[in-house]
Amino acid sequence: MGRDAVTFWFAIAGMLCWVACFLWMHQISAKQNRVLAELREQAQRIEDLSRSEHELIKEVHPQVGEIRAGVDAVRDAVRSTSEAVNQITEHTPH
Repeated sequence: MGRDAVTFWFAIAGMLCWVACFLWMHQISAKQNRVLAELREQAQRIEDLSRSEHELIKEVHPQVGEIRAGVDAVRDAVRSTSEAVNQITEHTPH
């Protein structure tokens, strides 16, 4: 085999390697694009859930204050009632 033949076959081998690398990199790039698309979708779902959660918290937050005030009122009423019952039972003869 002459020098020109060896050069020719090395050129062919180089082109085949270039094609193989191109296809391999294209496949990697396609996989990366799919993963990025999935991540974008996941981020969008998380953002939507966060907005919904924020709206729920905004709705519930004022009600929590009202419930707490109601519980405090009931606690005060129970205390005053139990104190009145204790005073009555202390002053009544057994």
